[in-house]
Amino acid sequence: MKNITVSVDDEVYRLARIRAAEQSTSVSALVKRYLNSLTGRDKEETEFVRLAREEEELRAELNARRLGLSPALNLSRADLHDRDALR
Repeated sequence: MKNITVSVDDEVYRLARIRAAEQSTSVSALVKRYLNSLTGRDKEETEFVRLAREEEELRAELNARRLGLSPALNLSRADLHDRDALR
């Protein structure tokens, strides 16, 4: 593996460090991921994006259920405590 030196202005570096921290990674890892995507070696990035999308879809589905689509939320208080109503 080769090491490279890249010069960027201070503001770009500051913003890159912020972005890296948001993603719990390093600026070096961000640059590596970007260069891999430029060269077509972005399978890990593609997998990451796919998993992130699937996670977002699952979270949206769970939130929709929690916000009123769950049958348990439509029960009255009396029905909720009636064990036979849940069968």
